[in-house]
Amino acid sequence: MSQTPEAFPAHDWSRRFDRQTRFAPLGRAGQLRLQQADVLVVGCGALGGAAAHALARCGIGRLRLADRDVVEESNLPRQVLFQPSQIGQPKVEAAAATLTALGGPTRVDAHALHVDARALEELGADVDLVLDGTDNLATRYLLNDWAVARDKRWIYAGVVGASGLVLGVRPRRGPCLRCLFPSPAPAGSLETCDSAGVILPAVEMVASLQVALALRWLSADAPDTSATERLQRIDAWRGECVSLELARDPDCPSCGHGRFEFLEAAADRAPIVLCGRNTVQIQGRAAGLDAGALAARLRTAGVHVEQAGRMLRFESDGVRFTVFPDARALLEGTDDPVRARSLYDRWIGR
Repeated sequence: MSQTPEAFPAHDWSRRFDRQTRFAPLGRAGQLRLQQADVLVVGCGALGGAAAHALARCGIGRLRLADRDVVEESNLPRQVLFQPSQIGQPKVEAAAATLTALGGPTRVDAHALHVDARALEELGADVDLVLDGTDNLATRYLLNDWAVARDKRWIYAGVVGASGLVLGVRPRRGPCLRCLFPSPAPAGSLETCDSAGVILPAVEMVASLQVALALRWLSADAPDTSATERLQRIDAWRGECVSLELARDPDCPSCGHGRFEFLEAAADRAPIVLCGRNTVQIQGRAAGLDAGALAARLRTAGVHVEQAGRMLRFESDGVRFTVFPDARALLEGTDDPVRARSLYDRWIGR
């Protein structure tokens, strides 16, 4: 990543990237570094798809895409890599087809799987950077613990409604996600794209900030040694952007004290298929469930909810959910743990 040769290797892509290399902070040497970079994008929907699209057009050498879902009709207004003809296909395969059709130097590897600790070890061991395109807190906190433990740079990003956040994480050189938010919010307490919606301009703005930071890091001839990073917040509807300079928290459980409970406990939260019942159990997080907030969000999204104390029952996508106070849930109507985890994260586990 640090070499600065005079010419582009193998095929000469200088004509394709002429305007990009005229940007002085990047230049020809920076472009070559991009073409040698290996990036993992976790999640290939709205945010991850927009980021992957931009990276491919910028000439990143290798893109590894990981996602567990399939293309749905409701994805099309905001998930830019997919066409109506691809509905029902695995997202990573549809995305890879779209990105490969762009031509250029980028090699695309598609991995249709649920991203857990084992997948991160296999896919992320030798990458230069990881981009967050996920849609749930559990995966983000797992990703943060893994990245800090393995000294891997990653860029957190999230978008709901018209607003979003971006934070670049350089383990032990700047703040990590848990410096800001030591523990995830209780399950069901935060808005999601299913309850609050999301608009494409917000997705594109957040992805642009995320990719711009990725290009800056990957094209540099030496690591940035500053001790701070910026949390960027945008509101596309109001046209607002706020940037806050942050420093590491010495008491951070992850990068400060080296406690990686989300990484270490990942195996304990694996879905369990209940024998003979066409039901999957999904384990909740330690923070438990905010039943009132979850019920309110579900009703806002038009879902009928039955509530008995802190236990909820509702139906969606042909599956009946029973959600317990510890955020554990039984999903009746499927024996597919990947689908069950996806539905849990969609409605409960953000």
